[in-house]
Amino acid sequence: MRGHEHSTNANELSGTVHGFVVQAGSVHGGIHVSGAGAREEVPPPWQLPPSVRITDRADELRALEAHRDRATEDGHPTLAAVSGLGGVGKTAVALAWLHTLRPHFPGGQLYADLGAQAPDGPADPGEVVARFLRALGVPSAQVPPALGERVALYRSLTAGRRLVVLLDDAATAAQVRPLLPAGRCVTAVTSRRRMPGLSLDGGHVIHLEPLSDDAAIELLDATLADGRVAAQPDEARALVVLCAGLPLAVRIAGARLAARPRQRITAMVRALSEEHERLEALAIEGDHDVRAALDLSYRGLPPTAARLYRLLGLHPGREFGAPVARTLLGEDGVEALDVLHDANLLVDVAEASGGERYRFHDLVRLHAAALAAQDESGDERAVALLRVGHHYLANAGRAEEVIEPGRASLEREFGRGVEPESIAEEDIGPVDGQTAADAALDWLERELPNLMAVVRHARRMGAPELAWQVTDALWPLFPRRGRYREWAEAHREGLRAAEEEGNGEATCRMLTSGALGKLETGDHAEGLAMFERAAAFFQERGDALGHARTLNYRGLAHQRLGQRDRAADYFARAAAELPALGDLRAGALARFNLADIALAQGRYEIAAVEAEAARLTLEAAGDAYNAARAAGLTGRACVGLGRLDRAEAELSAALSALRAEAAGFEAAHVLGGLARLSERRGQRRQARQYYREAVSLYESVGRSESAEAVGARAGLDALEPPEAEDSPSTPPGPDPSGDDRGEAGA
Repeated sequence: MRGHEHSTNANELSGTVHGFVVQAGSVHGGIHVSGAGAREEVPPPWQLPPSVRITDRADELRALEAHRDRATEDGHPTLAAVSGLGGVGKTAVALAWLHTLRPHFPGGQLYADLGAQAPDGPADPGEVVARFLRALGVPSAQVPPALGERVALYRSLTAGRRLVVLLDDAATAAQVRPLLPAGRCVTAVTSRRRMPGLSLDGGHVIHLEPLSDDAAIELLDATLADGRVAAQPDEARALVVLCAGLPLAVRIAGARLAARPRQRITAMVRALSEEHERLEALAIEGDHDVRAALDLSYRGLPPTAARLYRLLGLHPGREFGAPVARTLLGEDGVEALDVLHDANLLVDVAEASGGERYRFHDLVRLHAAALAAQDESGDERAVALLRVGHHYLANAGRAEEVIEPGRASLEREFGRGVEPESIAEEDIGPVDGQTAADAALDWLERELPNLMAVVRHARRMGAPELAWQVTDALWPLFPRRGRYREWAEAHREGLRAAEEEGNGEATCRMLTSGALGKLETGDHAEGLAMFERAAAFFQERGDALGHARTLNYRGLAHQRLGQRDRAADYFARAAAELPALGDLRAGALARFNLADIALAQGRYEIAAVEAEAARLTLEAAGDAYNAARAAGLTGRACVGLGRLDRAEAELSAALSALRAEAAGFEAAHVLGGLARLSERRGQRRQARQYYREAVSLYESVGRSESAEAVGARAGLDALEPPEAEDSPSTPPGPDPSGDDRGEAGA
């Protein structure tokens, strides 16, 4: 056969050939070739559904196109996944992107609904590949039987094509992988679940959030297209807020209005305003339905995650973290929380709120609550609510103990079906150099919406005691962070619950600590009336210590009302009676208040003595906050006495301690004292700086109209612009008190 190497016979093949081909130099004898007929040429498949109008998704479309550009430059296929809540517009965004690519991808468009939420289960990848092969011209009889062979043929056929593929409603990354084409094709995947696994395949994952109010209004206007949105802008905004930015909900509301051209938007707003009827109103019979969309996601959950979904629907506040899930369902709850997040049924708000935190989309919350009412018994719902309520109470109590160790708190009891050991601990520890007290205050402030929700819902939960117990645990937060509105509301709810339950101790505590809030907001007469009620209550019960404590409180009210002499009488009685009855700390606070009166009257020596005595007792009691306040008062008295070096030491120490306690209002007092100290030393520029800081702090805690803030602004205004240089060498003038002894008198 070697001679055939130089044969002159030529056997060339060119053009397009269909069916079997035999190439040979010479053919002898009877040759028969049989087999299936040649494949007919088929046009490229254009299977994508039509695109619909989308609003406010330009950033997402740019991100998808930027990913395609990078993949093209690197010579790789493009794979992108779009995830999000059902009804948020994932498919619409994917279609909007892929349709723009048609001129660049003449090989066609393939589409498959992978049916992640289908009643009979997700689509079989083998069946989907078979459909794709047939769409690409492979006769049914030539589709290989095994999945691996089908995938190999699919990738062979797509290696030289430029086509796009949309895999809609995918269940898992494993379902998607066999359907990825070869070559420089583009594949988009949509899923209600997050698809981090596709990142391993070079995929770019974007997550769709609900629309902003303005974008939702634009979508509503496009859906109606009749001018009603422009004519009724406030009603349109109210409507999209009730739809919570979910495009499906906005479209349904718009479609229902479009079917009633004479109906005002207000009618739909009224229909959606009742929470328990909102999901029913967001439906078009036989077509789109928000509840149905959420039902599909819910049915795909494993049992534990489904139960956590229902129970979290009862959560009284908007946000929650993993410890709440652990309190509800133990360690299984944490894993179930991850499942809910992966299913896009929870929104991750950790970046905005700090820590590991989630919330429901508003319509999802209504859906979860409805399922809880449907599938959980009344007792099960009650126990779940009690667990959540006591979760927040127990952790607020831990924070309270860190901030004010040893504070005499109201008794805390766990409700039925709630064991103390079942309550998960929140992380209230310090980070980044914080003090423990500051970290605990931060936790209380971050969780304040949830804690207030427990207070508001306590009586409806069948646990009225939670109203006053949580309010009492929140006490350290209210004055330190200036949360005056919540201070008033919490004590109002706690007082109502305590009176209804006939709990005298709780009633008195809510009256006294609530009245202190009234003093802080300028309602001095109302605060005094509440203190008087508490005093009468204590006297009726024969509680001498409780009655003695109200002496201090009533003195504060009279002081704020400008009745200093009467206030001093109450403080003096309290300073004498309270230590005798065993409450040294409250007695020290009475002496602090006496010092404050003396300072206002210009009796600086008495003020310094009383404030120093108060500080020593408060330090011994472990009350760092009030000890710092007393040090600040001592410093201000020393300024008046001309003992400037000691004044600086006391004020500087007080400022550092109060800043560590995040006590802005009290820190502003101290800054005012430092400003006056700088004035005494002739340091006008420094004085102005301290006054500015004080004014800013008063504003930041909502006390810009307080007498102290007015005084700081007056001090700032009284100073002329700073000279080129301060003149510390100029000796301070004599104090108005006539005491010019300086440090010698300390």
